[in-house]
Amino acid sequence: MANGGQGIALLRDPLLNKGTAFTRREREALGLRGLLPPHVHTQDEQAQRFLAHLRGLPSELEKYIDLNALHDRNEALFFRVVGEHPDEILPLIYTPTVGLACQQFGHIFQRPRGLFIGADNRGRIASVLRNWPERDIGIIVLTDGERILGLGDLGANGMGIPVGKLSIYTGCAGVHPKRCLPVMLDAGTDNEALRADPFYVGLKRKRLRGRAYDELVDEFVAAVQKVFPGALIQFEDFANRNAFRLLERYRDRVCTFNDDIQGTGAMALAGLYSALRITRSTLPEQRILCLGAGEAATGICNMVASALVDEGLPQDEARRRCWLYDVRGLVVASRSDLGEEQRAYAHQHAHLKGFAAAVNALRPTAIIGAAGVGGTFTKAVIGSMARINRRPIVFALSNPTSKSECTAAQAYAWSAGRALFACGSPFDAVTFKGKTYVPRQSNNSYIFPGVGLGVITSGARRVTDEMFLAAARALARQTAKADLAQGSLYPPLARIRDVSAHIAAAVADVAYRRRLTPGRRPPSLLAHIRAQMYEPRYPRYA
Repeated sequence: MANGGQGIALLRDPLLNKGTAFTRREREALGLRGLLPPHVHTQDEQAQRFLAHLRGLPSELEKYIDLNALHDRNEALFFRVVGEHPDEILPLIYTPTVGLACQQFGHIFQRPRGLFIGADNRGRIASVLRNWPERDIGIIVLTDGERILGLGDLGANGMGIPVGKLSIYTGCAGVHPKRCLPVMLDAGTDNEALRADPFYVGLKRKRLRGRAYDELVDEFVAAVQKVFPGALIQFEDFANRNAFRLLERYRDRVCTFNDDIQGTGAMALAGLYSALRITRSTLPEQRILCLGAGEAATGICNMVASALVDEGLPQDEARRRCWLYDVRGLVVASRSDLGEEQRAYAHQHAHLKGFAAAVNALRPTAIIGAAGVGGTFTKAVIGSMARINRRPIVFALSNPTSKSECTAAQAYAWSAGRALFACGSPFDAVTFKGKTYVPRQSNNSYIFPGVGLGVITSGARRVTDEMFLAAARALARQTAKADLAQGSLYPPLARIRDVSAHIAAAVADVAYRRRLTPGRRPPSLLAHIRAQMYEPRYPRYA
């Protein structure tokens, strides 16, 4: 006979709860009789019921809230729905809907998930980490909320990003949810509207800066090594002023990476490799012009340059294949307002203002938008790209959708159907002059889950750029000829778990070859990784 209250505890634990799928025998053994309606449903039936309800909701934000509530009460069912319907669900739990959810976070808040570590916790962060009920943490996604997507400083409201990212880790790569920890490092916010909002959930104070901020981050990283030794720390949506320097500060000391820099770079590189299969050209023949000069754009240039060096070009020549354009115009050597990370791509050239002018002067084979300014790939820009190139490469990567540099329909129409297009937010298929094009998102959800899975399954002590280069090439290999024939530069999301397994194997291969792990290499990396991937199926209790 079960102890009183055991049944209620089971129903309130999202990792253990099966809802109406508890069998009659389990209900008797676990003290659940009478706590559930009498009919026993299968997990399939529960998923169908949930999807029918979800699809009837009137807005994307309400669907996000409903999915979040399911996540809070039944994780296996939640990840079953995510894994089996990624095309439908990922845009709801992550971009583009997560942007709106973060903006409204305090107003739709239901139940805390993850850890909120505030500036007022300085000196005791390790004890806060010990409040988390799990100890075998494999991946921590950390944000300070200062640069959420293209929306700016959302402070503690940015917690929606780590929660969404870790949902993708589990749903798309099979990382067990018990091994995932979202963390909001609340250093305050400079968003005055949030500080005046009575429903804001974070510290209502201006952001820490300088030494005090660095000490907060240092204490957090050190505390993780003590409480969760070996855990991978993924830095997410930090402002440019901190993102690059924090990556350089910690990358050779702990197991860490910055998805906005390295993940975005690998995603774009994978898309370029796929596009080059269509144009039948090589990477050294390309000239890349990025709209933007922040984390994403510089990360893309870094990854492309690394690939070019790996393919035999000297570093200086590899960097000359990559150009940046920011709010002040073309990034060139004569400018005195550049950060260290931009100076690597500040080449000798006349300073130009107007992106269309830069396109006409540089004659790039690819333009990549990563500035978070909607509508900047104009008809004139796309038209120029089409005049310069037989198959112009056009990546409009900013998200959410309102920030996209152009729509898929515009890219195809303005290039007479010749653009090789990828996007940061989802767009429907486009039919132009009788041919249907299926654009796919250049979304980091293709890259970071496999990278993280490869790191934690191999036990790698560090995350290297070589791993991201291997991930990009692995992803490009998973794009089939049938995908390319319809204009898709990435594989379908329906294959995301299999794709993530292949990426993880490529990443783990680097870890073993570079002796970044003390473990012995399994006979088959792919089989080893697949065997460790979480399956969202209910356990049997009795």
